[in-house]
This record gives sequence, C-alpha cells and structure tokens, in this order.
Amino acid sequence: MSWRKRISRSYPARKAGGWVLASYLRLVRITNRRIIEPADVYDRLAPELPMIIAMWHGQHFMVPFLRRGHKVKVLISRHRDGEINATAAELLGLVPIRGSGDHERRYDRKGGVAAFKTMLDALAAGYNVALTADVPKVSRVAGEGIVALARFSGRPIFPVAVATSRRWVLDNWDRSAVNLPFGRMAMVVGGPIRVTADADDATQEAARQAVETALNVATARAYELVDRPR
Repeated sequence: MSWRKRISRSYPARKAGGWVLASYLRLVRITNRRIIEPADVYDRLAPELPMIIAMWHGQHFMVPFLRRGHKVKVLISRHRDGEINATAAELLGLVPIRGSGDHERRYDRKGGVAAFKTMLDALAAGYNVALTADVPKVSRVAGEGIVALARFSGRPIFPVAVATSRRWVLDNWDRSAVNLPFGRMAMVVGGPIRVTADADDATQEAARQAVETALNVATARAYELVDRPR
C-alpha cells in the first residue's frame, strides 16, 4: 500500500474528511432557498415523535437539515469510509449508530444485530432514528429491516426526500446526487407508514412495498419542486 493510501485511510484523515463534509453540507444548506412540503410538517410530526426516518441511499446527504432541535440517531455503516460520515453526522448534531445489513438482507453480519437493538433502544428513549431503506448495493429497493424496526418498536416510518436544483449525479450503484450550493432545495416528507406488532409475512411485505412506493413518490416530488421553472 502506498504512503498516500495509508495516510488517506488513517484515523486523523477520516476525521478531517468528516469535518470537510459537514462544512460543505452547511454551505449547501445556507446558500439554497429552501422549500418544505408540507409547509406545516413540523406540526404534523410533533404528535408522532419519536419516529423512523426513511431515506434512499445517495439521496440522503441533506436530510440532517430537516432536524429542528430534535434528538436524532442515524445508522451508518461500519466500513472505514463510514468514519467520515459518522464524524460529519456528529458535527451536524446527530448521534451515529454503527452497523448495517448486507445484500442478502441479513442482520447477523456487519454489526447488524447490535445496531438493530441499539435503534430499538434509541426509539424507546425518545430519539428519532434515521436510516437508508435500500437493500445494500440494490438501489431503490426497500429492505425488510426498516419494516422490522417499525414492527418491534411500534413507531411510524416517515419517508423523506431532499433534492437541490444544482447537483451532480454520480455514475455509481445508487446514482448518488451531490448537492451543490446556490440554488433551490426541496424537502418532502410523506405520510406515516405503520406496522403492527402482530403483522404476518404478507402484512410486512405490504409495508415494505409501501415504504418503497412512498420514498419514490417523495423523491419524485422533491425533484419536481426544484426543477420546475421559477
């Protein structure tokens, strides 16, 4: 391994990367004119707290700025690059939970079991919990984990999407949108999706599909708001 690669993978470098990322996201936030839909979203959400915040991977970078003094914990991968995201999340006022499932939707790998229990405990303690809903490495397909979290916690899932009028779209598995400054930003929150404790397999699958559909609708609406003529 080259010395450049060793430095880039070092703990101080990843921490510095997190600071740069958080600073950049703040710049994007303050230089974009924000639209929130529905306009009374905070009044609507207040009786539902704590809640589960669902996002699509690669479309989630600006979601922390929906927070308005709320306590939020966010699920972040244990991959070494996750250290950058975890540092940025902390600087933006979120509390990281490290772990994830894998592409086979299993939770006994990559710290998934411990992370799932931590998310349950966080919801029970009054924290909102945010996580990407996709099956890892499978874009825009909701996994079973977020539905299981709603079932065992008794808390509602709210789909959230954020888009900016100025952006780069990367050619990667999730078509990540890199949000840019000096434009418009739309934040869209869908209605609650609930999963009862006694939900059977068919009911859970219906809830999974509902999360998938609601996130696609919210994402399409966010892009519609920022891309329409002024």
